[in-house]
Amino acid sequence: MRINKYLAQCGIASRRDCDKFVSEGRITINGRKAELGDDVVEGDVVKFDGKAVSIKKNEYYILHKPKGYLCTVSDDQGRKTVMDILGNGVGRVYPVGRLDYESEGLLILTTDGELAQHLTHPSNEVPKTYVVKVEGRLTENDLNPIRSGIEIEGGYVTKKCRAHIIETNKDYTRVELTLREGKNREIRKMFAAIGREVTLLKRTKVGELTLRGIDRGSFRKLTPAEVEYLKSI
Repeated sequence: MRINKYLAQCGIASRRDCDKFVSEGRITINGRKAELGDDVVEGDVVKFDGKAVSIKKNEYYILHKPKGYLCTVSDDQGRKTVMDILGNGVGRVYPVGRLDYESEGLLILTTDGELAQHLTHPSNEVPKTYVVKVEGRLTENDLNPIRSGIEIEGGYVTKKCRAHIIETNKDYTRVELTLREGKNREIRKMFAAIGREVTLLKRTKVGELTLRGIDRGSFRKLTPAEVEYLKSI
């Protein structure tokens, strides 16, 4: 098995990040520094920063993130993270992608670096669906710049996406939006580009996986069928 795949299955990081660790000389195989493209065979002793690592059975969770939690393992300012929701009974899993502090919704956490890479790499274009609430009334025509790709803060032009209004009145509009990319605070910036402030942002789906039956602030293990589905999209 290639060294980057082996490390990813150990839960170290994605294959790409594991390649970086190999290049930095942080990985050894049987006492010698590993090189990119090395294979690991049965009986080899692999170490990361001097500590032996081995393939473990991966863990997979789906969590309904509330607002006011960070999608990190820890925070040096003492703010709440999604790990506080999981508690001590769960192993060392990592969030897949990000939902910002003020956003809520579906979050996957796992030890499987390969799956995390698959779900977040832009080339795979894994669809993620959100419900967005903005101030004031919008029309379907107002969403056309967002659908076709719009220049946001920093000069980046977003990719085409699906968007439609699910509720509107004089005070607010709710929009369902499906993206196949995930830039930092991208949705908030997209609506800012058409002069609207996002007041609520919730991820409701990854592919066809939903939060059905999972209350805000709760989580459960993914089923084997759900894991295989996520690997396939």
